[in-house]
Amino acid sequence: MINCIVIDDEQHAIDLLTHHIRQTPFLNLLYTTTDPLEGLQLLHQHRVDLIFLDVQMPSMTGIDFIKAINGKSKVILTTAYSEYAMEGFENEVLDYLLKPISFARFIKGAQRALSMIQPTAPAAREEDDFIFVKTEQKGKLIKINIKDIVFIEGLKNYVKIHTRQGEGIIALLNMKDLEERLPAAEFARTHKSYLLATGFIRMIEGNVVHLEHTGETVPVGDTYRETFMNQMKGKIMTNKK
Repeated sequence: MINCIVIDDEQHAIDLLTHHIRQTPFLNLLYTTTDPLEGLQLLHQHRVDLIFLDVQMPSMTGIDFIKAINGKSKVILTTAYSEYAMEGFENEVLDYLLKPISFARFIKGAQRALSMIQPTAPAAREEDDFIFVKTEQKGKLIKINIKDIVFIEGLKNYVKIHTRQGEGIIALLNMKDLEERLPAAEFARTHKSYLLATGFIRMIEGNVVHLEHTGETVPVGDTYRETFMNQMKGKIMTNKK
């Protein structure tokens, strides 16, 4: 999970970025502020991995802010003016988003940040390709290979992990814990109660995902649909005219 803050002197710009961040599973929004000086203070109080930073602000420009933090956090610049792009990249920003920022363009920048800040996330290390989960039986831990997980179903006080071997393992966990632990490049949240391995998708039909091995279907909730389809966008083949 990437901890981020938004610094912009316009509230409507903050509101749009807040919406985009909340639709992105691997981003955790800590704070927003219209004052870059307050933003500097936040960096001393919290671990901030990524800053969405406006360029033109009255008390301090975004470029001056970057120089002041001296590489402490990664930065994605946000602005309505393209002429600052070169100066931004000279100061090693991860991306440069032109306002108004569409979600499709935002998620591209966010994924770039993920690959830079958490470079091991897309491919689990050999020694880190499995998890142990607590079961209802006291003192019992079950090992599950991440590559075997087809989907996870959230129930009232626990989850059910469905594997390609046909197992349904009940674990004393919640969906948020698993979503943060599993590699973001390989898993997608489609519903408040469902998290699936994208490699096991057989078919997407409207608001339903059909899965391999288990033969089951998983719903796509309205809240998660846009983020999910953006994750799938790179895999969708279309006829280029």
